[in-house]
Amino acid sequence: MGRGDGAQPVDKAALKKVHELIDEIGLAPSGLAALAASRRLREAAEALELTMVAQVRAQGATWTEIGTVYGTSKQGAQQRFRAAVRGKP
Repeated sequence: MGRGDGAQPVDKAALKKVHELIDEIGLAPSGLAALAASRRLREAAEALELTMVAQVRAQGATWTEIGTVYGTSKQGAQQRFRAAVRGKP
């Protein structure tokens, strides 16, 4: 990828939360507890993903480049993520 490859660090707190939730799933005392932790993991991963999209957009990545990462078109990437980066260039 081009301009979105800036060496800006990942949100360490968000990444830590994802790791903690993975551990929580493995330590869950029941299937329902593991399912609940899996739901929280999905939500945390989605939040991290949106943060990363906003970050690479701020660094200059195009919607076409982001679409390529997801195997979709520029328009598909915009539809999926535009609200997350509203107000960004």
